[in-house]
Parts: sequence; structure tokens; C-alpha cells
Amino acid sequence: MKQELKNAFGKVFLTISPDLDNRWVHTDWAGYLTQDNIKTGALAYAKTVKEAGFNCVLNDTRQVVGSWDHSLDWVLNEWAPQAAAAGIRFFALIATPESFAESTASSFYSKISAFEVKMFNNEDDARTWLHRCSSGK
Repeated sequence: MKQELKNAFGKVFLTISPDLDNRWVHTDWAGYLTQDNIKTGALAYAKTVKEAGFNCVLNDTRQVVGSWDHSLDWVLNEWAPQAAAAGIRFFALIATPESFAESTASSFYSKISAFEVKMFNNEDDARTWLHRCSSGK
């Protein structure tokens, strides 16, 4: 079931969509992300992954405005181990090249060790990689 999480102003900052056909969770982040938004959203989709029994996430950050450096330590040190325990093994991260959000995503990518992460600048390549991961090929 699709979920939409809203910020204090009523704007959707995260859409979480379990993709039953592909057996992954698709997340679509938007706007300026606060620490609370990131914590709430990341925990919500890790829960969705666990409940669905999936191990792949298609995480789209192309609509994010600004950096999320303020939450990087929490994501790496607290959320990532919890997400791995929830079942996440493969994480396709789509980011807009040369954006502030992509800069933080690159830091996340270079430091994450709880599960396998690959960065992409388009959805087709991310989906292709996740298909290979989810099928074991």
C-alpha cells in the first residue's frame, strides 16, 4: 500500500510504494528535508521492506532540494544497521548529478557498509541493477 508522508506544511516529502511485481520498495523523496523528515521517512520505508519481506530499495532523491548532510551520521550509524536488520541488502540510489543532494548521497555511498549501495543518475539503470540483484543474476 502506497504511503505519503507530509511535512509540517502539509507537503509530501516522501512517497513509499511497495512494488509487488519487482519485489522492492520504491521511495521518492521531495523538497527540503529536515532531520525529522529523514528519520521518520527512513524508518517508515525500512518497516515497509521488513513487512513485505523484500531486500531491495529503489531510492529516488532527484526531487530533493538542498543537502541532507545534517542527517548523514544518523543515517550511517543508526538507521543503516536497523535497515539491514529489517532485510535491506540492495539499495539503488538515484540522485541528480552536481546537486547538493547528490553531494550528500556520494558521502553516504562512500561510507555505507551495512548493505550494498549503487548510485545512479537515472531510473532505468537503477531498475536494471535491482532486477539483477533481486533475481540473483
